[in-house]
Amino acid sequence: MQLSPECARVLGALVEKALTTPQQYPLTLNALQAACNQTSNREPVVSYDETTVQTALDELKDQKLVRFVLPSHGRSVVRYRHVLHEALGLDDKQSAILAMLLLRGPQTIGELRTRTERMAQFDSLDEVDHELELLASLDEPLAANVGRRPGQKEERWTTLAVVGTASTPETEMATPATDVAAAERTATTGSVDLRAEVDELRAEVAGLREEIQELRDSLGG
Repeated sequence: MQLSPECARVLGALVEKALTTPQQYPLTLNALQAACNQTSNREPVVSYDETTVQTALDELKDQKLVRFVLPSHGRSVVRYRHVLHEALGLDDKQSAILAMLLLRGPQTIGELRTRTERMAQFDSLDEVDHELELLASLDEPLAANVGRRPGQKEERWTTLAVVGTASTPETEMATPATDVAAAERTATTGSVDLRAEVDELRAEVAGLREEIQELRDSLGG
C-alpha cells in the first residue's frame, strides 16, 4: 500500500471518524473535508478543497481501500467509508494506530497511546508496542521504528504507507528549534484535546444538518 499525502490524510480521517463518531459514519464529502482540515490532532494542518478530497477518494477506491455508499433510506448524497480492515486484515487497535500515523506522522509509543484513546483502548504501552511490531512484521510492512530524536527517551514509529515519508533515525534528527516546538506542543496538550473535542462537535453538527436536509428532501419539503 503506497499512498500520497492527500490519500493518507483522507484515509486516516475516515478510519478515525469510523471509530470515534460511528453515528455520523459513513461520511459525506463535506464532513470528510472538514475532518481532513481539522486544526487539532493533525500534522501538518492542511486546507484541502473538495476537488482534492474527491481526487484522493477516487485513488483510494482504485486501491480498494474506500467504498462509495450510494444514497438510500432518504439520504440524498453519496457517502464514503474505508475498508482498510477488510483489505489488510486489521483489527480496531491496529487500524487506530495506523490512522494516527497517517494523520500525524512519526510518534512515540506514549503519544500513540494517548492520541488513539478515543479510537481504541490500550491497557499498557507494551500493548501498543506489540501492535506496532505486528504492523512492522507484515509482508508489506505498515510501520517502522525510526529511533529516538535528540533529547528524547522514547523511540518513534512511522508508517511506510505514505510515498516519500519513509525515514530513518538519521532523517528524523531534530534541530533545537524543532525540540522547542515539540516541547511547546507537549505543554499545550490540554488545549489541543479541547480543540479536538470542539472539532468533533462541529463535525457532528455538520453531519446532523446534512441528515436533516436529506430528510427534508425525501419529504419533498
